Amino acid sequence: MSVSRENSHKKIIVDFIRHGEPEGGDILRGRVDPVLTEIGWAQMRQATALDNAHQSSSITPPWTEIISSPLKRCRHFAERTAEQLDLQASVDEQWQEIDYGDWDGMLVSEWRKVAAEQFKAFRDDLSALAPPNGEDYLSFKRRVLGAWQAIADKPDGSHLLVVTHGGVLRVILPTVLGMPLNRSFPLFIPFACISRISLREVEGKLNASLLFHNGAEYAAGPLG
Repeated sequence: MSVSRENSHKKIIVDFIRHGEPEGGDILRGRVDPVLTEIGWAQMRQATALDNAHQSSSITPPWTEIISSPLKRCRHFAERTAEQLDLQASVDEQWQEIDYGDWDGMLVSEWRKVAAEQFKAFRDDLSALAPPNGEDYLSFKRRVLGAWQAIADKPDGSHLLVVTHGGVLRVILPTVLGMPLNRSFPLFIPFACISRISLREVEGKLNASLLFHNGAEYAAGPLG
């Protein structure tokens, strides 16, 4: 991502976390809205180095703001964490998962059969993925990248936590890495996967770098 800037010293850190395990079993979750399981809560607490009461540890980052998808599997964690850490939390619909339409809530085993032809075509053409009565992939991509672009307007020194979804991360991470979005399958993005991106200004442009991916308890090293 490159954005023209007058400020020549701007730096923003963004931690993206996928929600933990939700209720409902092995189903396709787009706009269906289950809550987290206890395991899901524990996964997210571990990934962010929070104790069971959501108190920060010495390695929990000093976030300046938390942004969340409106769906419960993200929002409940974001709101509770913000309250415990005395932070501002905002809900932004642009960070929610793709709307799978008629596929939403379907068993994944069944969905793989029903959607197989679309995903086969998707490997060559992003526009081929269009869930019936849902959100086509190109619209989803534009929505997510619009939200990502808006982060560049945050103040210098911001350190954000964005609580979102696997599909969203399959737009953001390949964009930062310069990967084709329909070739992101090698990226492992499990529940409570956390990734850190640094936005730094270089010669008037804001450039994104992936600092770590799928790091638990910030084991990848010091902030930066």
